[in-house]
Amino acid sequence: MKITLIAGARPNFMKIAPIIRAIERKQTEGKAIEYRLVHTGQHYDDKLSRIFFEQLQIPEPHVNLGAGSGTQAEQTARIMVEFEKDLIAHPTHLVVVVGDVTSTMACTIVAKKLNTKVAHVEGGIRSFDMSMPEEINRIVTDSLADYFFTTSQVANQNLRKTGVHDSQIFFVGNTMIDTLLLHLPKARQPILWEEHQLKSNQYFVLTLHRPSNVDDLNRFEQWMKTIDEIGTKTIFPVHPRTLKNFLKLRNKPKHIIACDPLSYLEFIYLLKEAQAVITDSGGVQEETTVLGIPCITLRNNTERPETVSIGTNEMVGDNYKALAAALTKLTTGTWKKGAIPELWDGRTSDRIISKILELG
Repeated sequence: MKITLIAGARPNFMKIAPIIRAIERKQTEGKAIEYRLVHTGQHYDDKLSRIFFEQLQIPEPHVNLGAGSGTQAEQTARIMVEFEKDLIAHPTHLVVVVGDVTSTMACTIVAKKLNTKVAHVEGGIRSFDMSMPEEINRIVTDSLADYFFTTSQVANQNLRKTGVHDSQIFFVGNTMIDTLLLHLPKARQPILWEEHQLKSNQYFVLTLHRPSNVDDLNRFEQWMKTIDEIGTKTIFPVHPRTLKNFLKLRNKPKHIIACDPLSYLEFIYLLKEAQAVITDSGGVQEETTVLGIPCITLRNNTERPETVSIGTNEMVGDNYKALAAALTKLTTGTWKKGAIPELWDGRTSDRIISKILELG
C-alpha cells in the first residue's frame, strides 16, 4: 500500500513524525506499506528547519514543493499547482493530511480532483470562528475527506452533525502527544535558563502570535502590562510577526524576558518546568494539558475544548481583567487540577496506521 503524507508547516511535522515511525515499525513486521513525504514548503527556514528535523528525527522529505509565502490565495494556488504535478507523477492509494494549515486544504482538493482518497488526521476539530483561516481550512478539508482520525469525542460529534458516517470516523487520540511523550526524556535545558537564573515552578512561559493579539499595538501593550504587573519572570520566545510590535512598546516590561524562538527540545523543557503558560496557540493548550501545567489562553474560542473541560486550560478571551484574575489564581495556588483526555497516551500513530492497513 502506498501512502502520501503532506506537511507544510512546523506543527504538521510534529504530527507526521510519529506516523512515519509507526509506518516503519509496520514495515519491520513485514507489512506491505510504503510512504512518500511531501513538504509543500509553506513555511520554510533552512536554519530552523534543519535542527527541527534533526531533533524530531524526521527523514528528509521526498520532495519540497517550494510554495513559499504570499497571500492565502497565492500560497493555496502554488501548493495546488505543484502538488498536482507531484501526485500525477507519483500516484498513491491514500493522501494523509494533518491539522488545519493551507497545505492541508490545498492538497485535499487536489487529491480529490484526481480521484484519490484522503484521510484527515485531526478531523472534526472546530473553533466555530470563521475569522480564523484555519477554521475555513478545516471545514473544506472535512467536506472532502474520506476518512477521519479524531482526537476527541467532541470532534466525532462535529463530524456526525455534517453528515459524516460512523464508518468513516476513527477515534484514535492525538499525534502531537505521541511526539511530546517520545521526546520529553530528551528535553534540553536552554542556555537562557542559567542566564536568567530560572527555577522550576517559579516562572511563566508566554507565546503569542495571532493577529488579533499582536497586530494592534494598544491591545498587545495591555496584554504585556497585565502580565508584567504580576511580577513573575516570564519567558517569551518571540514569533517573528510579534517582534516588530514588541520593539515598539512604549513601556518596556520589567519581568517579561523576550528571546529568539527555541528548538522543540528546549521549548518542551521550559513548558514542563514552568509554573504556568500564557498562550494563544492550539498546540500549547494540548501539551500543557498532558504535562499538567496550568494554561491561560488569550482567545475567545478554542478548537480543543477538551483542554478546558478535562485539562488544565482556561480561556480569558480578550478580557484584561479576566487575565489578571486568572494570574491571581495561579499565584495563590487555586488552579484546577485537570486530567489527560482519553487516548492521549503516545500510541495514536500506531492506531492510525493499523486502521489504514485494515482499510487497504
